[in-house]
Amino acid sequence: MFLKQYYLGCLAHASYLVADEESVTGIVVDPQRDIQQYLDDAVSIGVQIQHVFLSHFHADFIAGHLELRDRCGADIRLGARAQAEYAFVPMKDGDTLEFPGLRLQVLETPGHTIESISILVFDLSKDSEKPHAVLTGDTLFIGDVGRPDLRASLGWTAQELGGHLHDSLHNKLLTLPDETLVYPAHGAGSLCGKQLSSDTVSTLGQQRRFNYALQPMTKDEFVQLVSADQPDAPPYFTYDAILNTRERRTLDQSLEEALRPIALDQVLAMGEAGAQVLDVREAGEYAKGHVAGSINIGLGGQYATWAGTILDRDKPIVIIAEPGREQEAAMRLGRIGFDHVKGYLRDGMGALANRQDLVWQTERVSAPMAAEELESAHPPLILDIRAPREWNSKHLNDSVNIPLNHLQERIAEVPRDRRIAVHCAGGYRSSIAVSILNQYGITNLMEIAGGIAAWEAAKLPVVMAG
Repeated sequence: MFLKQYYLGCLAHASYLVADEESVTGIVVDPQRDIQQYLDDAVSIGVQIQHVFLSHFHADFIAGHLELRDRCGADIRLGARAQAEYAFVPMKDGDTLEFPGLRLQVLETPGHTIESISILVFDLSKDSEKPHAVLTGDTLFIGDVGRPDLRASLGWTAQELGGHLHDSLHNKLLTLPDETLVYPAHGAGSLCGKQLSSDTVSTLGQQRRFNYALQPMTKDEFVQLVSADQPDAPPYFTYDAILNTRERRTLDQSLEEALRPIALDQVLAMGEAGAQVLDVREAGEYAKGHVAGSINIGLGGQYATWAGTILDRDKPIVIIAEPGREQEAAMRLGRIGFDHVKGYLRDGMGALANRQDLVWQTERVSAPMAAEELESAHPPLILDIRAPREWNSKHLNDSVNIPLNHLQERIAEVPRDRRIAVHCAGGYRSSIAVSILNQYGITNLMEIAGGIAAWEAAKLPVVMAG
């Protein structure tokens, strides 16, 4: 038996290749949309990918099930309660796939979604009775459980799904032996839960002891606990969940259009016609000079998540990147189903070498310099664009908190007759915010480089919780 975890940090997503080498059979579980790594590893261990499972219809990324079907001829397997446009094999509770050295057994574990399944992995060369591992999808995480509130727009309440989740955990997963390895579909940073661990594997015994959601409590208490204080779900989550049920273009087909070099004049014309000009360079480079009106979401942070939060799915996208990074930028958008990239600026910012009239700069100042200006007779308004829980933990005195994911809808709250000092935790999100503010004509601003981390490093005062 062969079992390998693939962890994609930017989406906090884990996928798996399970294989039985004797029957040369490979099975991929919850694949990301760019599938080459699974194909390469299957070749290296001498197996053929014949099956692909989705533990559920993921909301935070587009899975690679159609890509594996089209490239390998793999059949698609979903929970028995799933409904999809493409052909699939429905797997109900207790259904198995058995090979000489490997058995996979499905547990229906609704809760995060109604069609959720977990997959028991038996290494038959060691023990045919006790599972070696369980692939839990988004039902059970390390340190957390799947949030039950993401399907409200699709007709399920958090209370209904929360009740299912409680039963799935207690009647299915928690009946397994303590030594069973737990392999979830997400880790820390995912918005599919609220306090996921940075660990990517655990045991059921450890989770039984230390996972807050598995401690003794009534079902009502459980539902209330796991439904409370969940982070805001980005607007693309429902879009992705639905797209994962549909027949759609593959990633390769999408990238054929996205990886098209476009001349500067055409990019400008597209921008005038409503296209979104997306600059994916790092915040420091963007501040030095960028195309007026462009949006900055750097590849170095949670790029796909913020792109899915900030960008409009109905307007075309043109990418500005450092030459050589265009493919990465388009592919990572493709991972969340943003297939409306129409190309990229040929030569990147080099195309504007003789068009400095089109280049804007962001005033980026150090924390001590910002503090000095804040002590002046006409201090700027401090705009903190972090999440509310971050602001409540600690913040700069007299700051105004408008979270980045709500900045566009609350733009009227940002004064236009006063200088604005924008900051976040470390400088990534504040650059996005500055680009949004500029689009709305708010240009009398400065960005505090390094955010509140730099502010504290300079031993400047903050207001602490309590």
